Amino acid sequence: MSEQHLDARRLLCPLPVIRVQNTVATLAAGDILQVVCSDPGALHDVPAWCRVHGHRVLAAEQRGDEVRIRIEVVAQEPPA
Repeated sequence: MSEQHLDARRLLCPLPVIRVQNTVATLAAGDILQVVCSDPGALHDVPAWCRVHGHRVLAAEQRGDEVRIRIEVVAQEPPA
């Protein structure tokens, strides 16, 4: 298990979600992704993306002007 950090500050929707998607695709099941965003919409958009794709949101909070989201990558099904 490894922990990766993604700086998505100064990016507006949908770019934080796209960056999360691209980063998660490079990670293994059990890895943790710590995301920092400045777009307040990411507080809802990234967890929604995780629900759709089966990843686990361990924490999601707003600290001042930043949104911090901690994601556990879950095993992904291979494409059919």
